Amino acid sequence: MFQRILVANRGEIALRILRAATELGVETVAVYSMGDEGAPYLDLADETICIGPAASGASYLSIPSIISAAEVADVDAIHPGYGFLSENAAFAETCRESNIEFIGPSHETMRLLGDKANARKLAQAHKVPIVPGSDGLLKDEKEAVKIAEEFGYPVLIKATAGGGGRGMRVAHNDMSLVNAFHQARAEAQSAFGDAGVYVEKYLDNPRHVEIQIIGDSHGSVIHLGERECSVQRRHQKLLEETPSPALTRDMRKKMGQAAIRLAKAAKYVGAGTVEFLVEGKHFYFIEVNARIQVEHPITEMVTSIDLLKEQIRVASGEKLSIEQNRVRWHGHSIEVRINAEDPNKDFAPSPGTISRYIAPGGPGIRIDTHIFGGYRVPPHYDSLIAKLIVHGPDRQAAIRTLERALDEYVIEGIKTTIPLLREIVRNSYFVKGDYNTGFIDEFFQL
Repeated sequence: MFQRILVANRGEIALRILRAATELGVETVAVYSMGDEGAPYLDLADETICIGPAASGASYLSIPSIISAAEVADVDAIHPGYGFLSENAAFAETCRESNIEFIGPSHETMRLLGDKANARKLAQAHKVPIVPGSDGLLKDEKEAVKIAEEFGYPVLIKATAGGGGRGMRVAHNDMSLVNAFHQARAEAQSAFGDAGVYVEKYLDNPRHVEIQIIGDSHGSVIHLGERECSVQRRHQKLLEETPSPALTRDMRKKMGQAAIRLAKAAKYVGAGTVEFLVEGKHFYFIEVNARIQVEHPITEMVTSIDLLKEQIRVASGEKLSIEQNRVRWHGHSIEVRINAEDPNKDFAPSPGTISRYIAPGGPGIRIDTHIFGGYRVPPHYDSLIAKLIVHGPDRQAAIRTLERALDEYVIEGIKTTIPLLREIVRNSYFVKGDYNTGFIDEFFQL
């Protein structure tokens, strides 16, 4: 086990890592930007180091600053959390070149799976279903049109190095495809430094379901079930639940097995998710997120497995603490993301000072957050400020607990997504479990 780790992140996930490490008896070092100076969660670390100005590019995204802090603090490993540098293969490689363990997959695995075109090939080679599309990167718009005519419109142009909806364009005819090809390439080059794109058949409002995996360096990989992630806007999730209302027991088993085959083929070590689109009884691989996910708590709630502790253990060289046939799922869990945004103004960010904060409580409620009354939400980072997680014996009980918790939750001084979430969980289609990735767009048209 590690003696000392550095937490290369901020906010609620930094707090989550600090707590997990402390319970494992591991010393912690927390880095912070000037924008987060004085944040109470920093007091839980054994040591803190300022790594730069508030702007993330000069602090949380600065590889030299984080490595320097790690060397000064003499840590064994770095936990990147999610976002920022968590899926940056160059960062993982730099850590290990500096004799510091990266708590996550190897840089070779990250590069393999981070290139979506190569990940598709790997999936196909190991009999993991993929969305029909090009075999590799497109040479030009003519090749894109030829493939689109073969599979039929609409199609989706995707950046091979993309994520979060960037570098993606839907096309319904030849002309729009040519425009989409050039727009996606330009956006991908600007955002990721890689203009490579490929094309695949566009599935009209499928469900988005992911499988949680975790592997160790001894060749073992297990899955911890699925998470339904279809309530999203612009490819950003608002609500997740497990188990999915859409999966049969047979589909769940097949998706879990497919995720494990892919992870083993990629020699995956650490926690990650294999993402699928589901249409009827069919599922299709789309990508791997090679990190812990924002929505990991709902998996913890139904399995009673601490994913952060397991991450740290396997990164230190230990074997997984549980085998696949020992994993058990209990009840139903739902998470909603509370963002400092104004849904009535196209989800515009709403930084500022929280003047009043009252958190819900009672059985079946968990809140992962670093905020409090008087906390100033900075304008420099992602707008996620809290995660409300509920657990119940079944889906309907979990929904009722979530309704109550959202009604109790008070955050004043800034705009948040709480009012929208209250409406979503009372929507008849959501309550029935009859929704897909088009739910929010349809919801706002009601």
